[in-house]
Formats: sequence, C-alpha cells, structure tokens
Amino acid sequence: MEEVYQFLKACGTYYLATVEGDQPRVRPFGTIDLFDGRLTIQTGASKDVSRQMLKNPRVELCAFQKGTWLRVAATVVEDPRLEAQEHMLQAYPGLRNRYQPGDGNTQIFALEHGTATFSSFTEEPRTVTF
Repeated sequence: MEEVYQFLKACGTYYLATVEGDQPRVRPFGTIDLFDGRLTIQTGASKDVSRQMLKNPRVELCAFQKGTWLRVAATVVEDPRLEAQEHMLQAYPGLRNRYQPGDGNTQIFALEHGTATFSSFTEEPRTVTF
C-alpha cells in the first residue's frame, strides 16, 4: 500500500474511473492520503463523482510516470470522521479555500480490497494487493 501511495503522490494527478448507469466516467484527481492504515481520496459530496461512488463503490485509478503506469481496482467506503477530513486537508492545504472539516461537503473515501498493477513496456507487470 505504501508503494501505491508513493507512486500516486509522486504523479500528482491520476485518473479515477467510476460508473454511472452503464457509462464509465473518468476524471483527473489529485488527492491521495494514508490515514488510519488505508489509502484515502477526497471529493465534494455535491459532485457527481460522489453520487456515483455511493451508488456503485467499484472504482479504478490509473496513473503514469517515468515509463511506468499503475492501475488500481478497488472498492471505496466513505469515512465520515472529521479526523480523516482534517488529515487530508493537512496534506492538501490548498483545498482549504473550498473545503473544511465538518462542512457537509468534504468527503473522504477509503480504498479497500485493492489490486494494484505496475506495468511498463520494459518489465513484466507486477501486482500488489491491499
């Protein structure tokens, strides 16, 4: 899990895929945190992505850096604790102009049952689970 966290953190931007009905939805994301032994991401409860993950918690993330790409399949679970929100906003202080712990909009999701595959054109794929 630490390796997945470090890779995503170093990328800065990764792409999160959700499902809306039968249509995949992909968007750039930039938050990744380790909190309470789990990888977490942050969004706003008012956003479509939040509604999509609450309805269908199966997601995929994809990121690329230095010739290697990472694909993560996981299930997200909302973590409503203020501590999780505060931890994320400490890691990303630039978000504080839009989000505050307990504001009713800041939403943290933990990635569970994750399978992460590191791939490149020069090495065999390597998979880790968390």
